[in-house]
Amino acid sequence: MRGTLFIVAAPSGAGKSSIVNAVLARDPNIALSISFTSRAPRPGERHAEHYHFVTADGFQSMVGAGDFFEHALVHGDWKGTARQSVEPQLNAGRDVLLEIDWQGARQVRAKVPDAISVFILPPSRAALEERMRKRGQDTEAVMQQRLLAARDEMSHYGEFDYLVVNEDFEAAVAEMCAIFTASRLRRDPQIARHSRLITALLADEPSWPAN
Repeated sequence: MRGTLFIVAAPSGAGKSSIVNAVLARDPNIALSISFTSRAPRPGERHAEHYHFVTADGFQSMVGAGDFFEHALVHGDWKGTARQSVEPQLNAGRDVLLEIDWQGARQVRAKVPDAISVFILPPSRAALEERMRKRGQDTEAVMQQRLLAARDEMSHYGEFDYLVVNEDFEAAVAEMCAIFTASRLRRDPQIARHSRLITALLADEPSWPAN
């Protein structure tokens, strides 16, 4: 059976990556698609682990070749998901998680209407700014730009299936895991997963065990 595509989006600083990494550590049945980006690595980021880092020209060459499942301009840099990171794994029955922004999520939903989407919100604007500043990775100008963009990003929460408020980290991780578990228990995936069992249970002349 085909795997499920999960989308997780959030404004910068909401804790999306930390939550996703914690969920992946608990759920070995989900593969994370590593995005491509045209921006330079931040301190501590490693190629092919956090992102596939490419030049802006290299990114545009991939766009022209039709290599991307989705791509968008985010905070002045290009980000995108390669087709080969998604489609082969879904076709092989593996669940795939995309950690992307709302623009990319909109493109993905148009291609995969049954994708499960989750949006992460901060508990307050003050908490969002505090988390951004704690990272210490951006100049003040970039920080202000990200704060201004955050409100617009959060205004797209209504396009997603689920909302998780990251006030308590462990609670947010547990809620995300619950979403993934519940999605696997939906009727149609369960019918595909347990078709032989259902057929046997509904057979015209079932062989019931003797009392």
